[in-house]
Amino acid sequence: MALPPLISPEALEAAPGALLIDLRLPADGGRPAYEEAHVPGAIFSDYAGDGWRTRVGNAPGMLPSAEHLASLFARLGIAPGQPVVLIPVGSSANDLAASARAYWTLKLAGHDAVSILDGGTKGWIASGRPSESGWVEPEPAAPYPICFQAGWRSDGTASRAALDTRAAAFIDGRSASYFAGTEKAGEAKRAGHIPGAIHADYARLYDPARFGLCSRDEMATLLAAVPAGPIVSYCNTGHTAALNWFVLREIFGHEAVTLYDGSMTEWTQDESNPVATL
Repeated sequence: MALPPLISPEALEAAPGALLIDLRLPADGGRPAYEEAHVPGAIFSDYAGDGWRTRVGNAPGMLPSAEHLASLFARLGIAPGQPVVLIPVGSSANDLAASARAYWTLKLAGHDAVSILDGGTKGWIASGRPSESGWVEPEPAAPYPICFQAGWRSDGTASRAALDTRAAAFIDGRSASYFAGTEKAGEAKRAGHIPGAIHADYARLYDPARFGLCSRDEMATLLAAVPAGPIVSYCNTGHTAALNWFVLREIFGHEAVTLYDGSMTEWTQDESNPVATL
């Protein structure tokens, strides 16, 4: 049975056999916090240390090579067709965005059977379900046959072409200060946003009371300005934009949404790429 993109604890309990991956940022305690308490049976993956993203020049959030992903997936025990459930901590929008970015990476690489646990570890524990301590050793698989799929990623060239031809609308997932140009990422050469972009702060999609996404109705209201046609979701490094991407494409079924992994840190390296401010 295929699992939904966002899976509830109840649904996960009713569908045993998935590979559970506790995905953590250093800000959420990393491996020590995982070993203190995690969903029973979940293995650990360090979002930063395991290289779910890679630096290319001054752009720190780029898609890793097929060779790296094949090795990473194999070490974690991901095999073709194996249902994978990514488990955020449930601590913040930033934490949830890490799972959304890893979800996008798996889909792009050709692994379709992937879900995110709604509420993450915190939601699981808050519901009265048991947690587990200690280390769960992954069972390695053969190197994964990575096959990058079309229609998931917008690189720098495609993003510039989409802007020039107006073939897609751009959704900026950053906070208002970054969008306006009063603040910028350290690796970006210029402050501001891609001209014509719609501002949709990804953090608004997170509900701390639920340890995860807002209700469907709330998300629909927050993203009401997003048009029906092709969309490029971006931010500074392709991290926070992954949450907008996940909600639009995987929750609301907007299939013409791509993620620009380079985002503003890559976009601004090319001085010919236009940047707007408020």
